[in-house]
Amino acid sequence: MKKLFERIRMPEFLEDMRMRYAAIAMVVLAVIGILMGALIRPWLALLMLLILISLVATIFYALETIAKNTNQYISDLSYRIKRGEQEALIKMPIGILIYDENLNIEWTNPFLQKYFGDTDVLGQPLEHVDAELAELIRSNENTNETKMVTWGQHQFEIIVQKSIGVVYLMDVTRYAEIEERAEDEKIAIGQIFIDNYDEITQTMDDQVITNLNSYVTNQLTDWANQFGMFLKRIDNDRFFLLAYAKSLKDVERDKFKILDVIPEETSKQNYPLTLSLGIAYGDEDLAQLAVTSQSNLDLALGRGGDQVVVRAKGHEARFYGGKTNPMEKRTRVRARMVAQALQELFKQTDKVFVVGHKRPDMDAVGASMGIRRIAQMNGKECYIVIDPDHLHSDVERLMGQVGQDPEVANAIVTPEAALSQATDQSLLILVDHSKPSISAAPDLYKRLAARTVIIDHHRRGEEFPDNPMLVYIEPYASSTCELIAEMFEYQPTNVPSLDKLEATAMLAGITVDTKSFSLRTGTRTFDAASYLRSMGADGMLAQNLLKENIDSFIQRNHLIDTIEMIAPNMALCTGEEDKRYDPVIAAQAADTMLSLNGVDASFVITKRPSGDVGISARSTGDVNVQVIMEAMGGGGHLSNAATQIKGKTIAEVRTDLLAQIKKADEDA
Repeated sequence: MKKLFERIRMPEFLEDMRMRYAAIAMVVLAVIGILMGALIRPWLALLMLLILISLVATIFYALETIAKNTNQYISDLSYRIKRGEQEALIKMPIGILIYDENLNIEWTNPFLQKYFGDTDVLGQPLEHVDAELAELIRSNENTNETKMVTWGQHQFEIIVQKSIGVVYLMDVTRYAEIEERAEDEKIAIGQIFIDNYDEITQTMDDQVITNLNSYVTNQLTDWANQFGMFLKRIDNDRFFLLAYAKSLKDVERDKFKILDVIPEETSKQNYPLTLSLGIAYGDEDLAQLAVTSQSNLDLALGRGGDQVVVRAKGHEARFYGGKTNPMEKRTRVRARMVAQALQELFKQTDKVFVVGHKRPDMDAVGASMGIRRIAQMNGKECYIVIDPDHLHSDVERLMGQVGQDPEVANAIVTPEAALSQATDQSLLILVDHSKPSISAAPDLYKRLAARTVIIDHHRRGEEFPDNPMLVYIEPYASSTCELIAEMFEYQPTNVPSLDKLEATAMLAGITVDTKSFSLRTGTRTFDAASYLRSMGADGMLAQNLLKENIDSFIQRNHLIDTIEMIAPNMALCTGEEDKRYDPVIAAQAADTMLSLNGVDASFVITKRPSGDVGISARSTGDVNVQVIMEAMGGGGHLSNAATQIKGKTIAEVRTDLLAQIKKADEDA
């Protein structure tokens, strides 16, 4: 009997307690109804009992059938889901690889197996089967996120779950190719300018000019056709360039060799032409691309021409070329136009502030004194902003001389004093620099950023003030003092001009930047020096200002004692980690090394008083030290450049410098 009861199983739908309670309640109610019926009519109770028994049996049968059908459906569905999972695991277009802690392959699905070919991979070390995939798995084990990788000829999105030893690989080669094609077909707009066309052609007859134009047009057209670009001449000295981004990549790999071809060939005919290019891409707005390409061309010209500036939207500019010293093409017309424009700005100004770069040299201070005199000749109050705590020894000697002239001495103020005196109508003139980050008065620049004038002779860098009121940058000038000296010819003649000390300071500025008229000197340089001498500049006083003291002489020679040849024509000196050197001493050491036989470029690495590591770079013109210094965060001229680096040791900077020199040599 006990076994019989054990075989009796309660219907499945009554295993649910809620159904069980509901069934009991209904039975109880039915029994109560039957009892009440028995009290009224016995036969009615019997009828109700028969109906209840029939109804309960019917319900039990129906519910039992429904439960069985439901269970069968769920069982079939579970089977189909499992079968689907297995089919998906085996046939879905995602590679799956399971590996153990030793990176041995335990299982792969058929989709991934086809990338291994007919090789039997199960149980094999992945390193032996495919070292490239093994390295990809190792390098992405700790990322826990999707990464795009290249494996063989394909591109994949990879996810590595190290905890369970599973790798998922989705082949996205097709989509990557579509994306790459879309990137390659983006439009690039370029503008080409012949730097010295007017200067070269002004003395030619029409036939020679026509031949020259034909040669340049043919060369540029052949070059454009070679790389699948569209070229259109829109003026005598200007071309319009339209290309796909893919063509631009090919041209960049070619290093814009056209920059060398045209100057080389035209030089043989005694009319060397150089080109400047500004190219922009990466923006859907064609009008904005055109504006950016013009801005890039302006940047190339501001850096001296003979180079290319390429910039994509949201990226830093890339520079090519700039290997030759810029040719002198400044005319008196430009100097007169700038002088007149400056006079108009003075009329809209209540007071003028002129500031040089940090730790100003003689060129920056001399230029500041020259601008102050020009402002004074136009009836404007002008102040020279100098930080007295950061001066070179030669500038300190000049300040000693200035102290004897109360008029000039009262016009020299600190950055803090200038900031407190500045108004919305004041004018700020940056001399001998165009980067706000190296200004001696950065807070004053922020205050007067909308009313800024730039006068400089360094090649323009990517960092540049937004919308300056006037820009006068001439990279082929020897110094800023030279540029300002030319402007005195166009000032009022009924007021006092330069005095002896101001003229001497400007002459000293030219002397410093030309290394006593031995570097970067043109006819204008000697004209400017001649004018300053006529205004009373004292050559002997200038030499006394530029004298170095005994300690500086000893430190310079100590630096030169560390000289080493890092290339057949390059010399390097390095200071000690625990010793600070004045930047002027480092620059003088670099200049001295250039006087040695077999040295075409010199570099000096020292710790600056600020704790930063500085590099002074010089060359005779055969090596472009500007490109090397720009790559390390600095700038300057082709033959005279420098940089300062924070947070690194001299040894680290030396390693970086050697790497940049090697890279520049490979790119040449």
